[in-house]
Amino acid sequence: MAKVAFLGLGVMGGPMAGHLAKNGHDVTVYNRTTAKAEAWVKANGGAFAKTPREAAAGQEIVFACVGNDDDLRGVTLGEDGAFAGMEKGAIFVDHTTASAEVARELSRAASELGLGFIDAPVSGGQAGAENAALTVMCGGDEATYAKVEPAILSFAKASRLMGPAGSGQLTKMVNQICIAGIVQGLSEAIHFAKRAELDVDAVLDVISKGAAGSWQMENRGRTMNAEKFDFGFAVDWMRKDLGILLLEARRNGAKLPVTALVDQFYADVQAMGGNRWDTSSLIARLEK
Repeated sequence: MAKVAFLGLGVMGGPMAGHLAKNGHDVTVYNRTTAKAEAWVKANGGAFAKTPREAAAGQEIVFACVGNDDDLRGVTLGEDGAFAGMEKGAIFVDHTTASAEVARELSRAASELGLGFIDAPVSGGQAGAENAALTVMCGGDEATYAKVEPAILSFAKASRLMGPAGSGQLTKMVNQICIAGIVQGLSEAIHFAKRAELDVDAVLDVISKGAAGSWQMENRGRTMNAEKFDFGFAVDWMRKDLGILLLEARRNGAKLPVTALVDQFYADVQAMGGNRWDTSSLIARLEK
């Protein structure tokens, strides 16, 4: 088992760090709100630190799951950043959904200090984090990834190295493109079924067995029909992710007309007050 730190104890990071502790790793945590770190230690054991640098000192692996590019730079760089506390040969694993650009930037900074770096965004949402069922998409070199994969599998059902630094983030962008289109299509399907006065649950049950079936249909179809949107991954975060990938598309020339349109539909949901509703709430703008 490894000595590890975990930076960021939100709805994703808290359970992920908890699974590391349950699997026998020696875990030190950091969170901007110290009270949350103290509560985590009370529930899971281990220790907490008041700065990322203190949390990272002496650790073999430092994990992070924070909000965005700037948050990530904040916990890695500078006098109190994790990189300043890590010893040569230690590895930083970033589970934040961020830009490929910041992943490459931090990979270069880590390399200059003799540190390893893996960008490793996750898919599976809050339920996946709580149930150790996340999918992890990684970028970095093979030797570094091999050292951290066993620890990652403490909270993941699948993890794969996708290529050099930034490849994990690019793969997560592909994931979000798929989700955006599927959820919008499912929203329109349920809306249509309602207007056609069909039994929506019966419709979903039969079509989920055929070519239209998807994870979103199986796990969100009925709750969308019931107008329940409290499943963890908020619209605000989805719009952040879509903003990152649409910027990357402008850089690489990819044409994403459907994704850009769905991003605007999520803006409509925000205008309805649905900032903290989960991503399946796209149907709400059709039903209003």
